[in-house]
Amino acid sequence: MGLFDSLKRQAENLLKTEVGKATNYAVNSVSKVAVSTAKSSKVTISKLPLNVSEMKQMPEFTLNDPLKVATFAVAALDRYSANREDAKEMLNCLKGPEPLTNREIQFINDRFMDGKSYVTRSYFLGSSPENDYTPATPYTAEITEQFNSRENEGYIKLYIKSSGADSLRPITLRYKPSSNEWFLWEFDSILSGIRIPKSTDKWA
Repeated sequence: MGLFDSLKRQAENLLKTEVGKATNYAVNSVSKVAVSTAKSSKVTISKLPLNVSEMKQMPEFTLNDPLKVATFAVAALDRYSANREDAKEMLNCLKGPEPLTNREIQFINDRFMDGKSYVTRSYFLGSSPENDYTPATPYTAEITEQFNSRENEGYIKLYIKSSGADSLRPITLRYKPSSNEWFLWEFDSILSGIRIPKSTDKWA
C-alpha cells in the first residue's frame, strides 16, 4: 500500500508539472498574439487648422475615422495656447453630442498655464526635445490600436506616440451608431508632461 501511495503521489506531481507547463505556454502564446495584433498607423494632415471652419474644410477631416479624429484632437489642442476660443470650438466639434465640460476646460487651462504649447507638437513626427519640438510638415501622427482597444463596446482607446515621452499616450473616442461617427471622449493624458525642450533645459 505504501508503494502504491508513493507511485500515486509521483504521478500526481508529474501531472501538476505538465499542466503548469501547458498553462504557462498558453499564457505566453496569448501574450505574444496580443502584442502582434497591435497595429500602428500614420495619419497625416496638411496643416494645423486655426478655427473650426478651417478644420471642417480640410480634405482630411472626417468624423468617420477614429484615427483622424484623434489626430485633429491633438491639432485642436495645439491651437489652445494661441486662441482658446478657436480651440474650444474645434474641440466641441470633435466632441459632438457632449461639448467640453467645465472640468475639462479648467483642466486644459491648467495645462497651458505655463505656456507649454510644445506638448501637443510632440505628437507629430520630426519633433524632438533637441529641435524644441518642431514637427515636420505635413503633420503626421503615429497612432496605435492595441489588441484590447475595443474591449468596451462603443468606445475605442487609441495610443499616440510622443517624441518627449517613453510611453504611448491614450486617447479615448466614443462611437455614435446613428451617424457612423466617432467623437472625442477622454484626452487628459495627451496633455501630460513630457521632457522639456533643449533650449529651456538648464542642464542640457
